Order: sequence, then structure tokens, then C-alpha cells
Amino acid sequence: MPASAPHAEFPHLLAPLDLGFVTLPNRVLMGSMHVGLEDDVGPLKKMGAYFARRAEGGVGLLVTGGIAPNIDGQVKPFAATLNNRWGAFKHRYVTGPVHDAGGLIAMQILHAGRYAYTPLAVAPSAIKSPISRFKPRGLSGRGVERTIANFVRCAVLAKTAGYDGVEVMGSEGYLINEFVVDKTNKREDAWGGAYEARMRLPVEIVRRTREAVGPEFIIIYRLSMLDLVKGGSTWEQIVTLAKAIEAAGATIINTGIGWHEARVPTIATMVPRAAYTWVTRRLMGEVSIPLITSNRINMPETAEQVLARGDADMVSMARPLLADPDWVKKARDGKRDEINTCIACNQACLDHIFKNQRASCLVNPLACYETEVKIEPTPAPLKVAVVGAGPAGLAFSTTAAKRGHAVTLFDKASQIGGQFNMARKVPGKEEFDETIRYFTTMLGTTGVTLALGQAVAPEDLIGKGYDVVVVAAGVHPRQIDLPGIDLDKVLSYVDVLAGGAAVGDRVAIIGAGGIGFDVAEFLAHDHSAPSPSLDVDAYLAEWGVDKTMEHGGGLKAPVVPPSPRTITMCQRGDKKMGAGLGKTTGWIHRQSLKQKKVTMLTSVTYQKVDEVGLHILRGGEPMVIEADTVVVCAGQICANELVAPLRASGLAVHVIGGAHEAGELDAKRAIDQGTRLAARL
Repeated sequence: MPASAPHAEFPHLLAPLDLGFVTLPNRVLMGSMHVGLEDDVGPLKKMGAYFARRAEGGVGLLVTGGIAPNIDGQVKPFAATLNNRWGAFKHRYVTGPVHDAGGLIAMQILHAGRYAYTPLAVAPSAIKSPISRFKPRGLSGRGVERTIANFVRCAVLAKTAGYDGVEVMGSEGYLINEFVVDKTNKREDAWGGAYEARMRLPVEIVRRTREAVGPEFIIIYRLSMLDLVKGGSTWEQIVTLAKAIEAAGATIINTGIGWHEARVPTIATMVPRAAYTWVTRRLMGEVSIPLITSNRINMPETAEQVLARGDADMVSMARPLLADPDWVKKARDGKRDEINTCIACNQACLDHIFKNQRASCLVNPLACYETEVKIEPTPAPLKVAVVGAGPAGLAFSTTAAKRGHAVTLFDKASQIGGQFNMARKVPGKEEFDETIRYFTTMLGTTGVTLALGQAVAPEDLIGKGYDVVVVAAGVHPRQIDLPGIDLDKVLSYVDVLAGGAAVGDRVAIIGAGGIGFDVAEFLAHDHSAPSPSLDVDAYLAEWGVDKTMEHGGGLKAPVVPPSPRTITMCQRGDKKMGAGLGKTTGWIHRQSLKQKKVTMLTSVTYQKVDEVGLHILRGGEPMVIEADTVVVCAGQICANELVAPLRASGLAVHVIGGAHEAGELDAKRAIDQGTRLAARL
């Protein structure tokens, strides 16, 4: 298809974008996301392979994770920094492979400011961030000038390294954003006070960078259009800054939503798709350069709708291109159902980064491991039986079949998905539907033989010609020994989420791990109303986002729908509730339940269940939680009964997923194990 011909299904998404000196092939930007590969000491070969793979997949313009312009700006000690020619040489191992793959790439310049997790942190004023233990040092006037020079030097070095442009990170509460906002800028010199002085830093960075790099070099400015913190920028100030940034020489303005310290979810799975594109739309027409919109755009139809209604000129996606590097190519080729959709879980990407681990992706564990895990045709095809069509079994089966193995996948259920079929029923986790859709499609395209509704016994596999058996049968709910546990009012989480069991108005939940939180969220929602994760206005109201943006920061009082039930969660340990949940999403789950008046009790000893409810000891004192229903979410045990007899018969047996390790229902671990086993089989 000629580049100028409109695409029938996604004409706006796949239309080229002329920037004057270069034309982007489509309207997809891979947004900046730190993955840990940037921090490698030597030549950035792994980072180059990672971005080249996305360039091969057709992304219009790639943007790297944030690279500091100086030591003060590092997000953590020894983090990625570009301030000398050796650094530029290292980055040629990124730009070279991307260009060889036909792509364009910009490097993001990010100064962490007071978010830096290092004693060298600096800021406009010496005001500590709530998310870093280090109080920053206030920059002197000479320090501000030196910082601007460092940004400019970094951009010049990026050009020397072969980048097609840079993105200046001016949002999310990092240094530039801190200068712009009065709450973090208490200076009384030429860089503080009135708004015109506070916005000088970003304007001077862009202006001097343009002078240094020349006219034919992309400069993206990431503008915080909705701070979501008290004392944030007003809309009038945002428009003023956008116009000044355009005049200073920016090529494109990208949308930033929310500071990292904001207490409003912006990218997690419970956030509706395209929930913030209305912010970018408000700026359309105020400037003449292209605008990029962002946050929770993960499928082509969503991106097309956003562009078609004029919300932006381009869409930014980061995690969706972790999940599927061929996202653009599949949209272009009419293979939408083959897209491995980002479910915005954050478990393998952002949660890894906050633990100083390399990022990857729950649904695509090959992400960021492009040079280490290869999915290649097998020279010796095997006949393989897989027991269990949950995440582990599905990942193994489709990957092994893609390599050329003959795979038969058994499951006693009538549908694939395993534990995902419970998770997808929880309000805010509807994206799990997409993962099941993806695997359903891939089972067909890879040629897996599917045998559903079949409870497999050892004799069904022994002597049937299988070379290998993979047991991915998942877990059984853990049973607990407690007087009254056999009463009708006591249910398991499976009864509630999968069985549709009737639940009373007063509920006690035994166990506060991930499943306990899911059950509480499920029961605290009025299912006669749409889930807020599917309704942008309902979501914004519940989390107190002011769509009128009448006040700086865009916040107002939340309006939270009441829970239809009185719910009490209990856990034996003394740690805070949900301590084992993801670092970037755990606070959201806790806050959501608190807003729905769910009671959370720690340090509990369970005594019995009777007609009144759940009897416990807390702090040595007896207590009764009056309950019509008690739901047991006390963990799981491995469903591995097949393993011993199969191995005794001489069959080669591998065990993955919950059948291998039952602690929490860890889909990340399950899919990773399945994929890696299939890659080496």
C-alpha cells in the first residue's frame, strides 16, 4: 500500500505526519519509559535490540527512557547520563539498529530534580518530595544556568549519537515541572516569583537547544497539562507555557498527566482507556505545532477514535509496545486480534523499575530480553501434551507450537483462561478479556490442538506417544481448619468470582492478599452500574479529577459510589494491608477500598464462624465481625497431582505456573515460565 493511501480501518492512526523536515510514517509515538537497559555501563546493545524490534514493528517515532543531562539530574546513583563523547558513542548502538530497521528515534532528556533518589538531588527550592528520602539542595542562579547548558550539551551529544531528536521532560513533577509550579518554586530571583519568571527555565532550555541543534532536528517538549496535585498549574498558565514553548522552537508538544506524587491513578488498569485525551483536546488550536496525547491507549480502535474526534495529532504508547512490538504492523495488516494487548498491570514494567530490576512485560516476557531469549523454529519437533489452559499453559502452548512442536492442550474447563476468568470479573480488570482474546487467536494461528472439558488422568497421557508432558494445572484454594467452616454462609473466592454464589449484605473476608483485595473490590461494587474503569466521567468523579480545570492542579472533592455491602477484610500478619501488592498499584487498591468504607483489620487470630459471623482475637481481645457471608481467601496449593505418576511412568514432565509455585496467583511468573520453557524445549 502506498504511504499516502488512507488505511480503510485506521485512516487517522496510520496517516503520515509531516514535520516539515521529516515525515513520520504514522501517528504512533512509543512514549518514554525507563526499562533499565539505559543504565548499562558499556555499549547499549541490548537497548538497541529492544528499540530496533519496535522499529521493525512499524512505530512512527520512538522515544527512549529518560537520560540525565548531568549527575545532579540522575534518578538514582549511576543512572543513565549523557554528558560526554563516550556516552554518545554508547548510544550509537541504539540509533544504528533503529535506523537499520527503518525507524526514527528521539532521546528523552530528564532531570529528576527533587525526585532523585540520591543525596545529590537539586531543585528550584529545598523542598523535600514525599516520594524520595533525600531533601534536595536549592539551585543557585549559576546552578540554573549550568543546568540549562547541560540540557543543551546533552541534546547536542544526542544528535552526535545519531538520534533524530530529543524530548525535553517537562512534566510528571521532575525538575522543569518543579520550576514552573509555585508549590515547589519559592525562589525570589529571576527564576521564581511571577509565572513568567517560573516558566523561564523550560523556555530557555528549548530556545537554546534549538539554536544549538539547528532547524532539522526534532524537539519534543513534554508539557504537564494536568498536574493532579494541589497548587499545580492553572489552565491559563498551561496555555501560556505551550505558546512560549512553540515560539522557542519545539517541533511537537507531548502531554504529561499527573505528578508522580499525585494520589490519582493515571496509567493503571482501573483507569479507563483514553481517560485523559480530553486534556490534550483543550490545547488543540492554541498552538500550531502537533500535539501528542497519552495514557491508557492500548488498542488501534481506541487510538483511531481519539485522533478522529480531534483530541490530538498523534498518540503516545509505551507499555502497549512492550506488550507487542508488532502493534502497528498488526493494525496495518488487519490483524487486530493478534495484538498482545497491554493490560496496564504494571507488574513487570514499572514495579520492576522501582525495585531496580530490568523491566519486561507480564503478557510478553520477551520484552527487554530480545538478545537473550529467542523464539526460533525447532530442529526436532516433539509431541507435547499440556495440562491446564491458564496463563502458563497458554503461553507455553502457543510459543511451543509457533516453534514447530505438535502441542495438545487439555483443560477440564469449557473455556481457556484459568484464573484469568475470575480476575476479568473484578471491576477494573476488564482488560484481562483482551489477554484471553489474544490467546484464543494464537491457539488457532499456531495450530495448537485444543481439548477442553477433559479432566486428564495419568492413563490419558501414558503410552499415548507424547515425548513431553507439561503440567500447568494451576492451583486449588487452600482449605483452613476452623470451627464452623462448613456452614453454608462460608464461601471460597472461587464460589464468589467463578460460581456466582449469592453473597449477603455483611461480609467478612479471611485473607488480604491479592485475591482478598479482588474479592473485596468485586463485592464493594454495585454491578447494576457500569464499572468506573469503563466510564471516563464516572472514573474522574470517583477520583476527584476536575474536568473543568477551574483550579490549579485539576482536583476537586471525590464522589465515590457507596458500597452495597458492609465489608471487613482480615489478615493474620501485622504488616499493612496489601503489602505484597505491586508497588505502583497497591496504594490504588487500598485507597479504592478505603473510599468505599471497607474495614481492614490486621494482626487477627481466627476463632470460629457461627450464625452471628466471624469470631476473632485482635490484640488479645475477642471480637465478633457480624457477617451474613464469610469468604475464604487464604491462599492456594499447587494442583500437581499428575506429576508423580507421570514421572514414574518414565515420561519427561515439566511443571510450570501455579502447579509449580502457588504463592499468590502470579500470572507474571506463570507466563514467563511457560514462554521460557517453550523457547528452550
